[in-house]
Amino acid sequence: MKKIVLLLCCVSFHYLQAQQKPVTAIGFYNLENYYDTINDPNTDDDEFTPNGANAYSPKVFIKKIENLATVIAQMGTEKTPDGVSFLGVAEIENEFVLKTLCAHPLLKSRNMKVVHFEGPDTRGVDCGFLYNPSKFKVLAARSLTVPIEEGDRPTRDVLYVTGKLEGDIVHVFVNHWPSRRGGEASTREKRKIAAAVSKKIIDSLMAIDPLTKVINMGDLNDDPVNASVTEVLQAKGKMEDVKSGGLFNPFYSFYKKGLGSMAYQDAWSLFDQIILSYGFFGKGNMGLKYIGAEVYNKSFMVEKFGNYRGYPKRSYSNGVWNDGYSDHYPTILYFTK
Repeated sequence: MKKIVLLLCCVSFHYLQAQQKPVTAIGFYNLENYYDTINDPNTDDDEFTPNGANAYSPKVFIKKIENLATVIAQMGTEKTPDGVSFLGVAEIENEFVLKTLCAHPLLKSRNMKVVHFEGPDTRGVDCGFLYNPSKFKVLAARSLTVPIEEGDRPTRDVLYVTGKLEGDIVHVFVNHWPSRRGGEASTREKRKIAAAVSKKIIDSLMAIDPLTKVINMGDLNDDPVNASVTEVLQAKGKMEDVKSGGLFNPFYSFYKKGLGSMAYQDAWSLFDQIILSYGFFGKGNMGLKYIGAEVYNKSFMVEKFGNYRGYPKRSYSNGVWNDGYSDHYPTILYFTK
């Protein structure tokens, strides 16, 4: 198998002069099968139990928590000492695993809180939201159903959180769109349907105020150039092309440079995206302003050996505990006032 070279130069800053001002960071991270060890009879989680195929023991669970906390504790700290103000997450089983993660000694001092709703996914995984209450105040939250056609497997709900970030009202959508299992083309429409869930609400918000601040993040299972992003969300890859009320995708330029957040069959994809609205950078913007983006891929998070050398260091490799973090790299956006 060909080896993938470690991706470098994964930070893009549009306003270099703003780096001298206080910075706010937010992020997204697919936590890769972050289950508890208890068998849930209502979901297909058997392989992530002590007697399951992955021998997912309490010892492994504790190490998984430590590894994830190690990454999250460091995210954004090179730009702001407090790290991320909030973090959207995917592939988590329940509220318990998120609260356990937040209670880890590496994160405990931040007093991070959790937003989570149980969803319909047959594997029992959902989206979630972690936030530092000293930086972000939740005003409302709800779970949005993705109306996949009857007969298809239900997919993850979209988590919609509204809150105050450094004094600004921000609308956040956390997504984990349907996978490409069965082929990209045959599953394409499902991801377009999933994209339309948040877009419908975003359009209604923009109709009231085109400077509304929206962040649409997640594991989209599509790249920044795919139809779900470019046609349904209508997210532009260049800031200058975004009109009032529109969306900008900072990770379009990353993708065009060959940078990614996950690897499969020796090819990089950038499924983990954070898309933001015109209100963060356009004419008339007040408050928080967008200054840059990052694919967070520090050396310790990269696989150093074997067939997956150069890939994100995953939790499991061929059913064996790999003492890794996730098969995805997290992504970060930075703002200043």
